[in-house]
Amino acid sequence: MKKFSIILAAALVSLTSACTWVKVSEQGSNVAVANAANVRSCEKVRTVNVKVKDNFVGSMKRDPNKVSTELTNMARNEATQFGGDTVVPVSQPADGRQSFDVYKCN
Repeated sequence: MKKFSIILAAALVSLTSACTWVKVSEQGSNVAVANAANVRSCEKVRTVNVKVKDNFVGSMKRDPNKVSTELTNMARNEATQFGGDTVVPVSQPADGRQSFDVYKCN
């Protein structure tokens, strides 16, 4: 029974580790991801704080690259709600959370 549980857990991790659960919306696809040097002539609209799950059941951590991608996708999607067209990460991903500044550049 223990061997079956280990195999089941390994299968679950391998199947879901390739998934990105937060997709960029159609509107979000028009939002650029930049760094602070690229937005000097832009108007800062606001800061958004986004959050996604960074673990599976218990302490099984998700792929940090997938979590980072989802956080960026979520920030791009949220930027459209405030008239932004560019996001700049202002913190590193930690515990499935990250902050982004939203700018209007065009």
